Amino acid sequence: MMKKTAGMFAIALLAAILTLTGSADASALKLGSSGAAVKDLQERLYMLGYYKGSITSKFSVSTKHAVMAFQGGAGLEKDGAAGTSTMRALRKVTVSRSDLSRLARVVYAEARGESYSGQVAVAAVVLNRSRSPLFPSSVRDVIFAPNAFSAVSNGQFWLLPDDEAFDAAKAAARRVDPSKGAYYFYNPRVTDSTWFESRKVTAKIGNHVFLK
Repeated sequence: MMKKTAGMFAIALLAAILTLTGSADASALKLGSSGAAVKDLQERLYMLGYYKGSITSKFSVSTKHAVMAFQGGAGLEKDGAAGTSTMRALRKVTVSRSDLSRLARVVYAEARGESYSGQVAVAAVVLNRSRSPLFPSSVRDVIFAPNAFSAVSNGQFWLLPDDEAFDAAKAAARRVDPSKGAYYFYNPRVTDSTWFESRKVTAKIGNHVFLK
């Protein structure tokens, strides 16, 4: 009786696992899928250079090939379907199109004229905050938090960013971080606040000092 019960339990457990797996597979984006989620997928793959086609919101053969190329680079099974594991890996090295635009605006407003490395570092600060429990969890909320960035309060944030600012934002999204994990940055030439003296300096790039 005990062996029979154990066997039935094992079968039930396997059935539950298969059900969960089936649900995960059913939710994966694949050939024939369409909608906003596919558009976001295409935009993220385009950001990394894997997808070269138009953003159509329809999961095409070219989208499948782009997914497979990303999966190969990420060490995932190259099945061409964007399931949970693939999307998790993709989100670690990209941001949404709207967040990319916000990052580029911060970069252009706060660091235009700085070196490319310095611009990437500014974008990285925003992303470092969004990944820390000490700050809001979304890029948008980090940027628009009260007194977070002077570029927002003085209106510079709304200037149209250039290509270099977008490139810097993309690099930061791929986890390139010249700021070395910084949460703050400032220009000693224009800021004399003593508050920064209590923070640990992580990097100095151009006119900016980065701190944690």
